[in-house]
Amino acid sequence: LTQLTITTERRGQAALDRGEFKIGGKEVFRSKTINKNLNPVWDEKVSLLVDSLREPLYVKVFDYDFGLQDDFMGSAYLYLESLEHQRNLDVTLDLEDPQYPDHDLGTLDLAVTLSPKEGDFREATMLLRRSWKRSNKQLHSSMRLSDVHRKAQLWRGIVSISLIEARDLQPMDANGFSDPYVKFRLGHQKYKSKTIPKTLNPQWREQFDFHLYEEQGGFIDITVWDKDAGKKDDFMGRCSVDLSPLSKEHTHKLDVPLEEGEGMLVLLVTLTGAAAVSISDLSVNILDDPHERHQILQRYSVLRSFHNLKDVGMVQVKVIRAERLMAADVTGKSDPFCVVELSNDRLQTHTVYKNLNPEWNKVFTFNVKDIHSVLEVTVYDEDRDRSADFLGKVAIPLLNIQNGERKAYALKSKELTGPTKGVIFLEIDVIFNAVKAGLRTLIPIEQKYIEDEPRVSKQLLLQNFNRVRRCILFLINAGCYINSCFEWHSPQRSICAFLLFVLVVWNFELYMIPLALLLPLAWNYILVASGKDTRQDVVSDLLEDEDEDYEKDDKDPERKGFINKLYAIQDVCISVQNALDEVASYGERIKNTFNWTVPFLSWLAIVALCVATVLIYYIPLRYIVLAWGVNKFTKKLRDPYNIDNNELLDFLSRVPSDIQVVGVISMHTHTHSPWTLELLLLLLLLLLLNG
Repeated sequence: LTQLTITTERRGQAALDRGEFKIGGKEVFRSKTINKNLNPVWDEKVSLLVDSLREPLYVKVFDYDFGLQDDFMGSAYLYLESLEHQRNLDVTLDLEDPQYPDHDLGTLDLAVTLSPKEGDFREATMLLRRSWKRSNKQLHSSMRLSDVHRKAQLWRGIVSISLIEARDLQPMDANGFSDPYVKFRLGHQKYKSKTIPKTLNPQWREQFDFHLYEEQGGFIDITVWDKDAGKKDDFMGRCSVDLSPLSKEHTHKLDVPLEEGEGMLVLLVTLTGAAAVSISDLSVNILDDPHERHQILQRYSVLRSFHNLKDVGMVQVKVIRAERLMAADVTGKSDPFCVVELSNDRLQTHTVYKNLNPEWNKVFTFNVKDIHSVLEVTVYDEDRDRSADFLGKVAIPLLNIQNGERKAYALKSKELTGPTKGVIFLEIDVIFNAVKAGLRTLIPIEQKYIEDEPRVSKQLLLQNFNRVRRCILFLINAGCYINSCFEWHSPQRSICAFLLFVLVVWNFELYMIPLALLLPLAWNYILVASGKDTRQDVVSDLLEDEDEDYEKDDKDPERKGFINKLYAIQDVCISVQNALDEVASYGERIKNTFNWTVPFLSWLAIVALCVATVLIYYIPLRYIVLAWGVNKFTKKLRDPYNIDNNELLDFLSRVPSDIQVVGVISMHTHTHSPWTLELLLLLLLLLLLNG
């Protein structure tokens, strides 16, 4: 390893400048911002540990814009191989823009020293690609692995901000209201709240987590905006929160007044210590040390089940290597790096340049907040001038992980529905407290802040439609099976069903409801244990549907592809349209029964409900259900030509829906009729007989 010491001095012809330093595509240092200055002087010093001098230092300079995207002001490369060792050098870099190479963007002055790595790690303010060797471990035997792990932390703590509400905001629209939303910024981390329409006292009740990289805290910049559709949003005010005076592990309620505007924000701010999220080399492995492993096991033992319920467990991921990756560059190679995500925690490896079989040998440690989370490992190809190209992805539920097993995972597509080229070798360990995990299961799942924007997809639309259709067909088939018992299609089956029905109804108790739900769980467990897993059939059906879609798209794509897509979307839309009409019609018919749209049907419903009330009052429900079942089972025996029906659905089919009501010229709403009087007399007669 080599130690590179850089002192950022000054730069000409710039305003509101900040600098970013990268090695191997990974950001290793970010300078402070100098406001309103064409010749900024930073005078900052940083020491970096670098693995190889072949990778240049890439410097980018930006113009800081509060609340907006920073403007690119130029970049330059510093080639480390050209530097002399153990000598202080003053370097002047000419900044350039790749899109406008002829423009003069000024210069950047650095003081650079290249020297062998010193033994004291505390002199390095940034640890980069630490390569621990066995000899180094013996030399520093007094240093415990836990100390090394703490030095590998990517951040010093977490700032949780709960945006509660705003009060007395300034009206920005013509109607006397506003559509406010809030933007937060801490360094390069940004969040945006949802928009609350037409209010001056919005309530958001949203929470955002920031990673704190500095020990002394920092300032969180907050701006409030009014959402305007079709034009630029209006600025409503700003404020900032100083984290330095706030104590850790304590929630602070802050009423922050807005500057350059009216009103105030109500916030809850909590500072916590560093979470167990880190990255280190393969040799820096806390679980390989027996003492450290014992401490972690004690931390998540059953005896500590009710201590810090949010700390469910920890997961350690060893990203070893990948093989036979897809070539993304014109040279037939790729520049792969790996991103590991667990909920909202996201870490990545360094980039291995021009290689289809990269070796990373990195260890990632995450804090587990929900044992039902899915660990996502994605491989990208780095491109300096544009966004990274996707090479492959795997998703592994934490509960499916076999601890300590080094395994090769086949990379899949972005949607995880089909394979892509290459495999990745991982070794994962999960340690968690089962009691905490069970309790956390009963609270809302953590919202993922970084998600892909939803897009209209013909394939996804068809897939979701087929999924809903399968669920509905299952219910229909179950209903047909039960109805076949009533129809006596199979006498043996109908006799068994009738005896089972009588036995269950006669002996039914409430405790049997959860017991009945245990039966399918036990049955499916037996199927899984015996190797007859029906879940694989569902996965196969999904993959077959997707393959059929791909085959249809591949056949004659020029002439028939677009037409087939239109027909497929049309079929799905018609089916969805009819299903929505059916559901809405039955809902409206129930409503119209109670609001006297058809008085005759409403009076008929009153009579039926009164009779049902009297019957249930005098006759136990068990006997009523038993009588209904005997009637259903014997109806076909009494009248073989009888058409099966559902009396409730037949009644609702006579009630018009809202669409049918609009189409009728007039609906008379007489409060009584001769039919009504006869029905009331019949009701009184029934009451007298039961009395």
